[in-house]
This record gives sequence, structure tokens and C-alpha cells, in this order.
Amino acid sequence: VALGDRAIAVTAVSPSLASGELNEARDLAARIGIAHRVIETREFDREEYLRNAPNRCYFCKTELYTRLGERREELGVNWIVNGANVDDLGDYRPGLQAAGEHAVRSPLVEAGLTKAEVRELARCYGLPTWDKPASPCLSSRIAYGVAVTPERVARIDAAERFLKEQLGLRELRVRCEAGELARIELPVDAIPALADPSVRTAVAARLRELGFRRITLDLEGFRSGSLNDLLPLVGS
Repeated sequence: VALGDRAIAVTAVSPSLASGELNEARDLAARIGIAHRVIETREFDREEYLRNAPNRCYFCKTELYTRLGERREELGVNWIVNGANVDDLGDYRPGLQAAGEHAVRSPLVEAGLTKAEVRELARCYGLPTWDKPASPCLSSRIAYGVAVTPERVARIDAAERFLKEQLGLRELRVRCEAGELARIELPVDAIPALADPSVRTAVAARLRELGFRRITLDLEGFRSGSLNDLLPLVGS
């Protein structure tokens, strides 16, 4: 709002970007009335990223901010900013370290805005994404210590799209654990639908077809960032 059409939105494209996210970003930028650029990032060329330690995000954001920094003059911008909000400060976010190292600003944090307040502002401005479920990168579905590969993130993307179509859900996760085990997280009230024999059989067959060797359902239901539950065990 403050910058008007002088702001530029940038979407980084790599194998970890979920299907549909790029088109949604383009549509939103057009609705707001600002320019939109697409850049390619190569975090999958970084061994530290592929290793998938708990600080994986640091290497992803380092790649992103490095590429953006290289194009700052071309883009004609004074500042690179991200969408971090106050709630993000209470979680394990190694990407914020990379932001600090590259002088990236977080205007929502500077304004003291929480996630709920950001959503309410988006609703007031009539943005269709005001209630959009969080959509972290596909690599975040892979358990720490299990290597991140283009094949695994593609498998996860296809599995989540299939489940959403089968169950009519907007938000769920397919986590990839060691041994190519799929751990499905659904809203608790959707668990009975997956337990229906015909749906369960179809889901199991499709996920096996995609390359998962075991398919499990998490009875605790969907919860964002559940892989961080194991951080005390794997070290951060």
C-alpha cells in the first residue's frame, strides 16, 4: 500500500515449489497491481541443503537472497523484504538468520503484526488469500536427516494433490519419513473419510504407485511444523 505500483513481487521457482503456487502468486500480484518477476533458485545444487539437517532452511534462504541481491539493480529496488511476522519469531526459523546476513527487512515484524492480524488486513483489502492455508515448501515435508531430492518433493506434491482431490480438503500434509514411509496428516474431522475402505484403498494404491513403500495415517491429525517436534533429538 505504501509503495503502490513501485513494489515488485518476486517468486522463486525450484522443485520445492508446490503445484499451483506460481499461478496464485501471479494472480495476486495482478490483483494488487504490482509487477511480478520469477527467478530460478538452485538450492538443490547445494550439498548442505540436500543433506536436510534442521538448518536446511538457512541454505535455501541464503540461495534466495543471494539471487535477489544479484538482481537488485535490475529490479530497481532499495530494499529486499520478506513476509515474516511476529509469530514466526517464536518458532525455529533458520531462514531468518540468512535474512539478517543479507540485510533483508521484515516489515510485518517491524510493524508488530501477528499472523492473525496479517490475515485480517488481507481480508479488509479484499485479497483472496486472506484465509489461504499456509504452504511451506515441499522440502519441509521431508524428515530431517532424510536427503532432499527432486524425486521426493515431486512424489510429495503429487500425493498431496491426489489426497486433496479425493477428500475435498484445502489443507493437509504428506510427510516423508525414513524408508520412503508416507505419514499423512489430515484435519482430525477428516480422518473418518480416509478410513472409508474405497478411499483408503485408492489412496494406498496411488501413493505406492508414486514410490512410497509404506503409507500411514497420523492419528493426531494435521499440525503445522510437526517435524520440528523431533528437533531436541536431532539437534538444531
